[in-house]
Amino acid sequence: MIIGILLEVVLPIFILIGAGVLMQRAFQLDLYTLAKINFYYITPAVVFMSMYESEMSAELFGTIVLYYSIYVTALYLIGRLCSARLKFTRGMRAAFTNALILDNSGNYGLPVNELAFKGDALAGSLQALIMTMQALLTFTYGVFSIQGAKTQGLYRQALIGFLKLPVPYALVAGLVFQIGSIPLPEFLARPLIYADQSLVAIALLTLGAQMIKYPLRLHRKEIYFSVAIRLLAAPVIGILIVLSLGLKGIPAQALILASGMPVGVNASILAEEYQNEPDFTAQTVLFSTLLSVLTLTALIPLSRILAA
Repeated sequence: MIIGILLEVVLPIFILIGAGVLMQRAFQLDLYTLAKINFYYITPAVVFMSMYESEMSAELFGTIVLYYSIYVTALYLIGRLCSARLKFTRGMRAAFTNALILDNSGNYGLPVNELAFKGDALAGSLQALIMTMQALLTFTYGVFSIQGAKTQGLYRQALIGFLKLPVPYALVAGLVFQIGSIPLPEFLARPLIYADQSLVAIALLTLGAQMIKYPLRLHRKEIYFSVAIRLLAAPVIGILIVLSLGLKGIPAQALILASGMPVGVNASILAEEYQNEPDFTAQTVLFSTLLSVLTLTALIPLSRILAA
């Protein structure tokens, strides 16, 4: 089983990430344009199609929201506790906590889900919902935690930032079309399907190109604390919540797998934007992504056993 997962899920992911690294070294890709293509076309299309083809009930939808709320709250409390014990500065405390709760559920989580569940519509819609809630968290708490009281009108800026995101609108539109059983005309369905099918390759190539920006630094112990919590403690928390909610089957597997994602690139983007511990955050993205090859290889079969 482990060999099969390595060959069918993990190895393809890291081959594509490696290809992105090589292409960035050779051609100096325009990362800004790549990110925009992912963010404003491919990801919204994937979210829309995931919701449109989903068989998720209203009850399951509410359960996922409850799961995610408990999950994020637990990680937030762990982050605050560790920050207090390690006597972090206010800025470092914000960066450390963001690295725990802002994971890469988009250009890493969606492809992992696609490969692990072989395109299962329900699994894909669950991951799309998690990613949408991550976007909400990023542009609310993620921004607030870094900026604090430095900028007047912060709440208004964060709200405007969230309202500009295409993903929430794609999620709502997909749900409306799915609930209303509204057929998609071919001229709309075909571009959405093409974008959906390109997700794995484009998202992982982009991630590889982004990762090469971060030089390795091995001397900061807080990086190791953060990565250990993100890759080891977070899945344990996810598993405990899934079991306590009585989830089984595909929903349980998808949520457990989603809990093991590495630190999100958005955490690094926020840190760079507001110049708040950008080096620390970049290192957590790099290390957690590289080490996730080990943790995901173990987590995928474990999720199947626990969800049975």
